[in-house]
Amino acid sequence: MELLKKRIQEEGKILPGNIVKVDGFLNHRVDTELMEQIAEEFKKRFDTSKVTLVLTAEASGIALATICARAMGVPMVFAKKAKSDNIEGGLYQSDIFSYTYKKKVTLLVSKDWISADDKVLIVDDFMANGEAMRGLCDIVKEAGAELVGIGIAVEKGFQHGGDRIREAGINIQSLAIIDSADENGFVFRED
Repeated sequence: MELLKKRIQEEGKILPGNIVKVDGFLNHRVDTELMEQIAEEFKKRFDTSKVTLVLTAEASGIALATICARAMGVPMVFAKKAKSDNIEGGLYQSDIFSYTYKKKVTLLVSKDWISADDKVLIVDDFMANGEAMRGLCDIVKEAGAELVGIGIAVEKGFQHGGDRIREAGINIQSLAIIDSADENGFVFRED
C-alpha cells in the first residue's frame, strides 16, 4: 500500500534496538482516514463476506481493528493482557513474549466472545517477531473457530515473524513490509 509506505518514509523513525516508531499516525495519534483506507485494502485482500469477527491484541491494534470491523460490518474483540474483575466465566489464553515490553504476557479472550461458529480475521497495526499473532492464532484454534487470515499494517520483515506465519500456511497480508531501516530511511519489500 503505497500511501502507508509513504507515510512511514516521511514520518517514521528508527530508534535504538530496531524499534520502528510510527506513532504519529498509526498507533498513538491515529489518522482515521488512513485507517479507513487500510480497512478498504484488507477488504480487497480477504474474502470478508465470510468474516464474522475481527480479533486483535490489546492495546495499539484496537483502533485499526475497530475501523476494519466497522468497514466489514462485524464485531471486534481484543485479547486483554491482564485478567480484570469484570471477566466472568472461562477464558481462552495464550502465553507470548512481548517484543515491545520485553516480557512474557498472557493474551486473554472471554469464551463469551469467540466460538466455534466464528470465522476470524486477525488484524493488527504492527508485527515484529510474530509472537502476538501466534498467540491470537492459538486462541482462535482453542475456540474451534476458523482463521480466515491475518491483516497487518506494518511488518518488520527483518525480524521474520511474518515469514514463520507464511511458512505455517496462514494467509497473512502485510501492507508495508520493512526489510531494513536505518538513519537513511526504510527499505520496503516489493509486493
